[in-house]
Amino acid sequence: MPGTLPELFTTWFAARGWSPRPHQLALLHAAANGENVLLIAPTGGGKTLAGFLPSLVALAHPRPAPTLHTLYVSPLKALATDIARNLMAPVQQMRLPIRIETRTGDTPADRRKRQRENPPDLLLTTPESLSLLLSLEDAPRMFAGLATVIIDEIHALAGTKRGDQLALCLARLAALAPTARRVGLSATVAHRKPLLDYIGSGAPARLIEIEEAAPPEIEMMLPEAHIAWAGRMGLASASAVMKRIVASGTTIVFVNTRAQAELLFQELWKLNADTLPIALHHGSLELELRRRVEAAMARGELRAVVATSSLDLGIDWGGVDQVIQVGAPKGTSRLLQRVGRSNHRMDEPSRAVLVPANRFEVLECKAAMLGIAARELDGDPPGPGGLDVLAQHLLLMAASAPFMPDEMFAEVRRAAPYAELSRTDFDDVLGFVENGGYALAHYERYRKLFRDSEGRIHIAGVRTARQARMNIGTIVEAPLLKVRLAGRRGQQLGEVEESFANALREGDTFMYAGRLLRFLRIRETTLECAEGGTGSPAVPAYAGTRMSLTTNLAARVRAMLHDPVSWGTYPEEVQEWLRLQQAYSELPGPEGLLVEVFPREGRWYLVAYAFEGRNAHQTLGMLLTRRMERLGYAPLGFVATEYVVGIWSANEPHNIAALFDHDLLGEDLEIWMAETSMLRRTFRNVAVIAGLVDRHHPGAEKNRRQVTVNTDLVYNVLRRHQPDHVLLRATWHDARGGLTDLARLQLLLNRAAARLSVRRLDRVSPLAVPVLLDIGRESVRTPADEDALLLETEALVAEVMAQPAPRTPRRRTVRKNDAPPLRKSVRA
Repeated sequence: MPGTLPELFTTWFAARGWSPRPHQLALLHAAANGENVLLIAPTGGGKTLAGFLPSLVALAHPRPAPTLHTLYVSPLKALATDIARNLMAPVQQMRLPIRIETRTGDTPADRRKRQRENPPDLLLTTPESLSLLLSLEDAPRMFAGLATVIIDEIHALAGTKRGDQLALCLARLAALAPTARRVGLSATVAHRKPLLDYIGSGAPARLIEIEEAAPPEIEMMLPEAHIAWAGRMGLASASAVMKRIVASGTTIVFVNTRAQAELLFQELWKLNADTLPIALHHGSLELELRRRVEAAMARGELRAVVATSSLDLGIDWGGVDQVIQVGAPKGTSRLLQRVGRSNHRMDEPSRAVLVPANRFEVLECKAAMLGIAARELDGDPPGPGGLDVLAQHLLLMAASAPFMPDEMFAEVRRAAPYAELSRTDFDDVLGFVENGGYALAHYERYRKLFRDSEGRIHIAGVRTARQARMNIGTIVEAPLLKVRLAGRRGQQLGEVEESFANALREGDTFMYAGRLLRFLRIRETTLECAEGGTGSPAVPAYAGTRMSLTTNLAARVRAMLHDPVSWGTYPEEVQEWLRLQQAYSELPGPEGLLVEVFPREGRWYLVAYAFEGRNAHQTLGMLLTRRMERLGYAPLGFVATEYVVGIWSANEPHNIAALFDHDLLGEDLEIWMAETSMLRRTFRNVAVIAGLVDRHHPGAEKNRRQVTVNTDLVYNVLRRHQPDHVLLRATWHDARGGLTDLARLQLLLNRAAARLSVRRLDRVSPLAVPVLLDIGRESVRTPADEDALLLETEALVAEVMAQPAPRTPRRRTVRKNDAPPLRKSVRA
């Protein structure tokens, strides 16, 4: 009977001492009814098997005409490979006549050819490879019999450009295989309605959600010495982390950046007296090195792996006993995803240890623990789809077959991110792909499409189609150089950014892939190095790898600061820090904005406790210093952390309210973005995704410098001759929502308008000590600088601790100005 589990499968479950979980049976019923489904189930709850179970049942008996039945899409190649390996167990044990294969960029050409001619029953792939398959002339034949599409870790795709790409592919599949069902799988979904729309692609979708049987067990581990005032790496806790590794079975040590991963791995290795097998894993390491680590972890051969977000998603390592997060997690959803890597069993709790690197991070870790206990997930809801991604998709669809614009517009609007796409934007994007727009139309290279007498859109030629397929993808990386050990058979270790490599001199020491290396030379696109080196090593940093504090977590931290009743659960050092701040100045609250102004060593400092994340604070610092310059305060520099913005100036800033006026995001913002390289960098990425500039050519690849020169030239032409060009509109959209984080800046200015509290102090406040230390850390380059910073720390702490019994500092709860009003006054 449809929707029930056949005897072959019930026997297989029983032989392993299992019974089908309710959500696995629920997906069988949903399949029988032809329903699209979003399944939310905790890690270890069998959601992947639930997604595939209807397909395995449907394919249990040989079919007369084998076709592609089920398509599985994963955000990671490694995850697709892992799932394929795991699926082979039930298929072989039940002797099911099912062929399972993966299709990624690493798939050999002969297998890719065979998959097109004779598709497997189950094909596991990534968004990029799916986009490529849909661009082929025989795509209608390959996907005509498709019955099911499974999207794993859907929360990691929706709301990103890769997610936009996949949504357009789903809309295309809905046209090629109208009866195909779609199933989304996730353990952490903050916004259910947008994801249901995403899965439905214009059709309804059903939500199946499973509650956690055992909530995670999360504890905080503090450094063995004192809690640091500032710093992000958490290296002071390496000894305590190593003790946890020794006492446990298998551990994943998560960190937030690749540089932090390299440094912490080195510290742990120094402490590894028993030479336990410990590995390093992050996205810039060579693929083969990462695969070796993953394979060793799957075999249970490692005691620990230090990893970044490269291991956040669902590779099934059931033997992980604990997760240690070094550094604050930046968000509850992100933390929950990482915690779920341990103890991959639904009925037993996952275990995790949080290791804050400084005092503010103690508060953030506590807030994250409370958020998980309250089952509050965070993250922004998916926004509208990118026009650059649409441009790439239209070119690829024309490579597959000619299309009519009206029909393609209707198809694109079935993709959730493009449901509100205007016909004007669609036509502008199509016009750009067709001829580059009127400012570029006379250049032959930009004429990629043409229309026949009936208005049907065709690809310009075979070469254009080939170039389009070679340049599929929405991930535009910073300029990278391969890192390789010198010698004829020198091992390739991974990649570093070009800017890091250019700063090295011959003989310089740097740390990479868990090794101490000596820089030799740059040869073409390769950094050549040798083992060893002396002196203090440099550590590569990577653009865009630093995660930002989420809005929900920031709001919870502000609320905690303003609630002394909750302080009893904090370490005594943190409690004393907050009590001193409360006595000498005041504490930031859940509403409003606290700004402190104080003199120190011939300079004036302005510290704004914004709590809106590093990206928003970087933009705020840029805009405030511009405005301070105009007001005559002579700003000298600024530093932005996750929690505060600190600016130092030669002159005392007076008109604080004018600095935080709403018009900060008006003309000032536009002038700043136009003057800086931010828009150019953003345009470069948009241009690459949209196909304005090709990165890859047959037998050659453009280096980053060539791409930059080409896109900068076009950027100047478009700004001068077609300022409303669709790619410039896409650039502004990305810049506003990306590293500038303007939505959060708007929230901050709204809070400041409601209640701006300005405290004018005689000296540094306790809460401002970390930002002053971060200012000092920006200039640390040598051991002598480190010593100077330690002395500075001691001086600052002594200054705070020696503060006299509190007197009421000069305070203004601003009516929107603490100087003669420039505009209207606003209620405090």
